[in-house]
Amino acid sequence: MPLIYRVCKWLDDDEFKRLLRFSDYLGRRNGCSVFTIKYSMIRSPRLQDYVETVEEVGGEFDEESRRELERLIEEYSTVMLSASKQGFILRSRQLLSELLSRYRALGHVRYSRELQGFIVKPYVVLDVVSMLEAAGFKVKDETCLLRCDERLSIEFSGELRSYQREALESWMSNGYRGVVALPTGSGKTIVALAAIALLRRPTLVIVYTREQLMEWVDKISRFLNLHPSLVGRLYSAEKKVSSITVATYQSALRNMDALYDRFSLLVVDEAHHLPADKFRLIAEHVLAPYRLALSATPYREDGRHNELFMLMGGIVYEKSVQELEEKGFIASYTIIPRLVDLAPDEKQRFREMRKRYLALARGRKVQELVKAVAAGDESARKALQLLNQMRRLLALSRSKIEETRAIIESELSRGSKIIVFTQFVEQAEALGKRLGVPVVTGRTEQRRRRLIFNLFKSGRYRVLVLTTVGDEGIDVPDANVGVILSGTSSKRQFIQRLGRLLRPAKGKSQAKLYYVAVRGTQEEATLRKLLREIEQGR
Repeated sequence: MPLIYRVCKWLDDDEFKRLLRFSDYLGRRNGCSVFTIKYSMIRSPRLQDYVETVEEVGGEFDEESRRELERLIEEYSTVMLSASKQGFILRSRQLLSELLSRYRALGHVRYSRELQGFIVKPYVVLDVVSMLEAAGFKVKDETCLLRCDERLSIEFSGELRSYQREALESWMSNGYRGVVALPTGSGKTIVALAAIALLRRPTLVIVYTREQLMEWVDKISRFLNLHPSLVGRLYSAEKKVSSITVATYQSALRNMDALYDRFSLLVVDEAHHLPADKFRLIAEHVLAPYRLALSATPYREDGRHNELFMLMGGIVYEKSVQELEEKGFIASYTIIPRLVDLAPDEKQRFREMRKRYLALARGRKVQELVKAVAAGDESARKALQLLNQMRRLLALSRSKIEETRAIIESELSRGSKIIVFTQFVEQAEALGKRLGVPVVTGRTEQRRRRLIFNLFKSGRYRVLVLTTVGDEGIDVPDANVGVILSGTSSKRQFIQRLGRLLRPAKGKSQAKLYYVAVRGTQEEATLRKLLREIEQGR
């Protein structure tokens, strides 16, 4: 039906032109100017604005038109937001294609005939909703994930340091989304707990290891006044989902059907893992519109940190080890290189293997060899086998074991607490047997692993040997000495290991990180490269 209104005062030229933008003039009747809103404008999300313009110039709709207006405004300016396993679903009587074109071109939004609506990726849903509201739409959130009057009763009992407050405020200013990059030991978890208490909405926390999961649950109980029944744990041995749930990456993937539509806030710890092909599915399928990513090393050597920033909201706050060290928030540190020589028989074997490797590699880099193996190149396969054997020979050299023993004996005499980092299980077990100290590898049974960590934290053990399971998620504030026996050229891994020693603790003034490498080999070159990069950052 037509929407007719009349203006019974004299209209000046500007007022008349304003009305003609959305109305057709029908003429003068009984001393009044009569208009009807254009048919093409009736289904516009700005219909309410047109009505306000009419009222501003003194116009009045007849009673029948007024009732129809109220119905139309409600029907055509409302967008329904619902949940599905594929993402948020937008449905409207209006055609949204043009408004959503930018997001569709980027692959963040697509139309589903089956669902009769637009599927919106959760990491852009806040932006899409803001855009629709700016265009005059009213978005009705049926999911209760974006805007809901119901809030959890949570209070944060901790005290934030200045940089932690800055991180939290930067995250809030970015629409409660983003990546906080702080060094290991600087209290990223505390920032996240304060964020959870600030939003007071159901939260899913993703962690990399079971040890991290236990640390998180412990800190939740210490810093948030939550009843234990409101804290869920999701890993192999336990599957409880609650208002605040902590899950490992693997368990979250396996239980996505139970998680995808239950949480408003997604917190991802050790977030540099998230861009991995399988793990990014967590960020794409959990509908949580509010997001916080935590990492000491968010930048990946393969460049996929850009995917992390897209999924979680970009870097919102960053501080380096050096910045926090200068202000006394974390322990100062020194890196001590120790170069050793291979035993004569080891040196001879290494030279022979290296000669054969160079002949087979024919100048190709490791990445090129990997591609050649995938293409069926037998010489490339043998070259990579030799390269692995050379690395193991260096890692397991007797001189490294002896040098590490000397370092440990010297540091124990000073009362130090020591973590030895290795890359190979065989090396870790050989060192543990030689020194009579506990060893934790990926093979260590979970109950025994927890017992060893607890005894190390309590001081019953003063030395602990770890493989890569110790690169993340171990909280031992009073450990002050580290020894790296083997590893990769990854700066990220180096910083993670250094971070194990930098947590503030009473009486800790300086941490030491020894790096034991074989002289005249790639290990020495790797060490020199890492030292240059660390010094440049410092």
